[in-house]
Amino acid sequence: MVLPIVLYGNPILRKKSLNVDFDSHEKKNKINQLIQDMFETIQKAKGLGLAAPQIGKNIRLFIVETPYLKEVFINAKILNIHGKECKFNEGCLSIPGIMGDVTRKSNVRIEYYDQNWKKQKRTLTGICARVILHEYDHIEGKLFIDYFSTHKKKMIEKKLMDLKKNSF
Repeated sequence: MVLPIVLYGNPILRKKSLNVDFDSHEKKNKINQLIQDMFETIQKAKGLGLAAPQIGKNIRLFIVETPYLKEVFINAKILNIHGKECKFNEGCLSIPGIMGDVTRKSNVRIEYYDQNWKKQKRTLTGICARVILHEYDHIEGKLFIDYFSTHKKKMIEKKLMDLKKNSF
């Protein structure tokens, strides 16, 4: 089922998410259904990643679907961010119509549970690292526009106010 995407202005996008509790079979089944719905949602929206807060859930869950990586990240924890700083024009499904350059490091080492509930540790690079860092920010209550310069923030202020009016 395609889920509605929460827009800028909704307070859930600024909350630090809570760990996913998956101590029972029933809870795992609910999360598995949510993951399936998130993949349907991202495919319809033509995005590269989607975090649970973007669909109104305050849990530490995000998915990534790029040509190089299709993965589920549950209770993710970044262990290390390193490499060359790279600037890239980012956008966000929760902030439609706004794009901007964001500088991020090129590599990320992350620990998480995958869709099979197995603990993983991986180092990812390039676009995969960028998408992971963007989605990880969502579960930390941070948005890509937070990286913008004061000047850029002033330029998009009206668009953000319009989005905020329509977010509820």
